[in-house]
Amino acid sequence: STESALLSEPLRATEIIGELNALGIGFSIDDFGIGYSSLSTLKQLPLASLKIDRTFISNVATSERDASIVRSTIQLAHGLGLAVIGEGVESAECLAALDRMECDRVQGYGVAHPMEGSRLIEWARANGY
Repeated sequence: STESALLSEPLRATEIIGELNALGIGFSIDDFGIGYSSLSTLKQLPLASLKIDRTFISNVATSERDASIVRSTIQLAHGLGLAVIGEGVESAECLAALDRMECDRVQGYGVAHPMEGSRLIEWARANGY
């Protein structure tokens, strides 16, 4: 997996990601907060963003504990110069909570369901993008 490759050869991974960054390709840590993601990964790799896992996002509007984790993670990421993507947004309340926390981007059924590329342009125009 990508995660195990990063862990087994972190210096090489950093070098390759840096070269790809120079070409305009940015990288994000997916599912931050679970699995292989860690603070050392954020420290070592030249990343553009991180995606906070849906297990924290889904209850952000109703659980102060999850809200605290998400808020702190957003502040940490922004302090490191990273954009933050909230993964698994499924309600207007969740979207509003993330907006108040200054989450940079979101994804999930509360925003839009997966769609064909041809429909994406129509959806983006209809939603002011």
